[in-house]
Amino acid sequence: MSKPLLIGPFTQLLPMSGLPLKGALPDEQLVIIEQGGILISEGKIKAVGNFEDLKSDAVDTHHIEGQHVCLPGFVDSHTHICFGGSRARDYAYRNSGKTYLEIAKAGGGIWDTVTQTRKASQEDLIEGIISRSKTHLENGTTTIEVKSGYGLSINEELKMLRAIKQADKKTQADLVATCLAAHMKPKDWNSDKNYLEEIASQLFSILKSEGLSNRIDAFIEESAFSTLEIAPYFKKAKAMGFDITVHADQFTTGGSEIAIHFGAISADHLEASTENEIQLLANSNVISTALPGASLGLGCAFTPARKLLDAGGALAIASDHNPGSAPMGHLLTQASILGTFEKLSNAEVLAGITFRASAALNLADRGILEANMLADFSVFPTDNYQEITYQQGQLKPSTVWKKGEKIYERD
Repeated sequence: MSKPLLIGPFTQLLPMSGLPLKGALPDEQLVIIEQGGILISEGKIKAVGNFEDLKSDAVDTHHIEGQHVCLPGFVDSHTHICFGGSRARDYAYRNSGKTYLEIAKAGGGIWDTVTQTRKASQEDLIEGIISRSKTHLENGTTTIEVKSGYGLSINEELKMLRAIKQADKKTQADLVATCLAAHMKPKDWNSDKNYLEEIASQLFSILKSEGLSNRIDAFIEESAFSTLEIAPYFKKAKAMGFDITVHADQFTTGGSEIAIHFGAISADHLEASTENEIQLLANSNVISTALPGASLGLGCAFTPARKLLDAGGALAIASDHNPGSAPMGHLLTQASILGTFEKLSNAEVLAGITFRASAALNLADRGILEANMLADFSVFPTDNYQEITYQQGQLKPSTVWKKGEKIYERD
């Protein structure tokens, strides 16, 4: 057993503990420990409190020099960082006024990424995931959800999910894989069988046997799958013990109601959600996940985050990092910008990328700094936590710690 290590003192330590999963969060509810310390052992937290008070329980000490703020490691609960190629042309087309349909007819859109991802080897995909994960990690994100969905065939989806599993072994961040085989209807599907039936009957069992993913996602939209089409797919997934998450209400409504009906862990996007969907989500146990990167990339409305919180909903914030609609991939920048437009408190922004995002992944061991949680945290070179969102991602962590080990230190 490793000897207890005390890390600190931090000018301010925000454990994000004692806060509700649902509803609005005024900043006054934040616990701020001045001159704080974290006592760790075996990759987990033993205690959090005043640095001097914890000294008697420590065998060793790692001193933090200067003024710093400590936050839980960020959790990005929705990304697509397993892909091949680039969609820079799509971005230029959109900004010049071309419609989604015009871009697709010109060879762009999701199918462009599908084509490029299919051409990539599994090793190429692994390298891409590792590289992108490293950037996320250096910006304070210690847990990253990663979706498939650019394969759109059994073999190509397996290639992606196996790449995610291998990348997880080679990166210091934790990667959480999600199967998004129901991203869109494959243009080259020529079987007489229903695509979703084929995926459910052949792919789901392999996911279980190889331990590739315990999460099933689907894009419910006019350009992808209808609520009627997706219902038997989700029913099969639930029967096999998969967690459900949904790309919901991005351009049209309907997806959030399906998410609630099937007891999904989260409903993500929600830019098109109306008062009806907001109330339904707020009265459910589904985590509402805002993806401000997609709004910035597409130039569309943000998720109605303020209304969701005021109605009593649980709000997570994720980057949606993908090559098409959300290429930036910077979680803290996006969350800070969402806070500006939706008038979110610092507590709501930080909760959305820590413990509420953990809940969106059904993970109960991170996102909060308290005893028995993973020792995942980031240290920012400032004496005031408000600077972190104020600088909209330009204030970078000086160090990042994962399971009690310092895995990154900025030069």
